[in-house]
Amino acid sequence: MSFFEWTPDMEIDGGAIDDDHRQLIALINQLHEHTVAGRGHVVVGQVLEKLIRYTQEHFQREEAVMATVDYPLTAEHHHQHERFADRMQELHHLHASHSLAVSSMLSLACRDWLSLHIRRSDRDLAQHIQAIRNRSGDPR
Repeated sequence: MSFFEWTPDMEIDGGAIDDDHRQLIALINQLHEHTVAGRGHVVVGQVLEKLIRYTQEHFQREEAVMATVDYPLTAEHHHQHERFADRMQELHHLHASHSLAVSSMLSLACRDWLSLHIRRSDRDLAQHIQAIRNRSGDPR
């Protein structure tokens, strides 16, 4: 069993956003596997850099979708993204200072934030997108 598993209640758009979320989950699981095997300190820098880069790309894609659908909570959602990005930078600085706890802190922070963010904030976006589809007669 993985540290963090994709579940159907996390589906947002059946497309790019979900693909990004699955990729982020895979990175979190990769870090956790290395941490459990005692190699977390070796790979945390690499995985952390991938997570930072990929979350930035994902946030840009997700916020572009919000702009396309005129999502009314875009500013609030963007602020949540910024707070998470700031947390990733804090962990990056901790890693640079050779903190041994960074790998487990990173695994937990990412899992907890992503799980809650998808199930709450991104779910609101999904409902907004679905309402637009319903009004336009799109059955997806």
